[in-house]
Amino acid sequence: MDAAVQGRRPVRSFVRRQGRLTVAQRRALDELWPLYGVTPTGAALDLPALFGRRAPVVFEIGFGMGDYLIGRATSEPQHDFFGVEVHRPGVGRVLHRAHAAGCRNLRVACVDAVEVLRDSLAPESLDEIVIQFPDPWHKKRHHKRRLIQPAFASLAASRLKRGGLLSLSTDWAEYAEHMRAVLNAEPALRNEAADGGFVPRPPTRLRTKFEQRGERLGHAVFDLAYRRR
Repeated sequence: MDAAVQGRRPVRSFVRRQGRLTVAQRRALDELWPLYGVTPTGAALDLPALFGRRAPVVFEIGFGMGDYLIGRATSEPQHDFFGVEVHRPGVGRVLHRAHAAGCRNLRVACVDAVEVLRDSLAPESLDEIVIQFPDPWHKKRHHKRRLIQPAFASLAASRLKRGGLLSLSTDWAEYAEHMRAVLNAEPALRNEAADGGFVPRPPTRLRTKFEQRGERLGHAVFDLAYRRR
C-alpha cells in the first residue's frame, strides 16, 4: 500500500536543516532562480532544452554549500551540471557564486533528489552521478534512512547512459562498506576497482571544507566508482 494511503510519510535520507539565509543568499534565490533554477513537475525534463545545447550531463545529489559543484562547473565548460540540494542556504550560495563566475552550464533544484531521478530524468539520460559525503545515519535504528540502498542503486543505474559513471565518497568506514556491498550487488553496475573495493581519489573530486574537517577529526575518506554496464 502506498505510504500516502497509509497516512505515513516516506522515509527520507535527509532532514531539512534550513539555517539562516544571508542577505546575498536570499537575493540570489529571489533574483537568480529564473536563470538557474529548475522546478520539476513530474514530467521528464528535456535536458538539451534546459541547458540550450547537447553536452554530457553530470548530476550531483546533495551539493551542500556547492564547492564541488561550482568548482567542476567552472573548470569543465564542456559539461553541463545539474545539482540538487534541499537546504536553501546552500542553493542560494551556489546561485550567487554561479552568477558571479558567469557560469551558464549549471542548473539547480531544491527538492528531493530521489524524486528528481525517479520522476524527472529519463532512463539513460545522465553521463555521471556524483554523491559526495551523504549522511551516514550512523545509528543502527536510522540505517533505513541511508540513501544508498538496493532500490536506489537500481534507479541510479537506470538513469546513467551505457558506460556512465556513478561516483561516491564518504568518510564513514562502516557506511563505505555498506555502499560497496549494495553497489557491488547491483547487476547493472561494474565496480571500477579491479578488486571490487575502493578507488583512488579522483582528480575531479575537489577537497571541500567538509572533507578537510573530517581529516582533522581523523576520518579516512573512501571513494567508490561504478560504470553502467
